[in-house]
Amino acid sequence: MRVVVLLPGVLRPTAEDRPKLELDVEEPATLGDALDLLAARYPQLDRRLRDERSTLRRYVNFYVDGEECRRLDGPNTRLHPNTEIQILPSVAGG
Repeated sequence: MRVVVLLPGVLRPTAEDRPKLELDVEEPATLGDALDLLAARYPQLDRRLRDERSTLRRYVNFYVDGEECRRLDGPNTRLHPNTEIQILPSVAGG
């Protein structure tokens, strides 16, 4: 099944400067499965999204069809055909 990953400008250089990535994942699929596919294609992007244990980084927000994944089931959040995953790193500074 196909899912879409939307990347903000700050992460695009790690994914060939693409704002949108389409992934074909096998059903049943989870957010973690989609991130594993991204990691295989774009290792630099994966380092920005997950730590060395493949845990979601705290300062990166993952939205699955508009819902923050940590309010759902985190990396175990189920995906459906045409799911949209939006990735937004937190912005900090002064």
